[in-house]
Amino acid sequence: MKIPVIKHLVETRSTEALRSVENALLEEQELPFEVEGTDEGEKLTHALAAIWILEYMEATQKDFKEALRDYTKKVRESIS
Repeated sequence: MKIPVIKHLVETRSTEALRSVENALLEEQELPFEVEGTDEGEKLTHALAAIWILEYMEATQKDFKEALRDYTKKVRESIS
């Protein structure tokens, strides 16, 4: 998971556009636009993280920095 990639997606893409990437990756189809990542798994991780952050920002009115902090906290807790 690369934070700069997620930040770029949050700043430049809509939730709907990111969902189209998610669906394309799950269906093993060509992506509608390039998402950085070393493989499909990392690309999917970046897209899902950006979707979560965008939806969280909208729901909570938090800025990107706060939403990213909450997302990474959630990921760390799920790993522990």
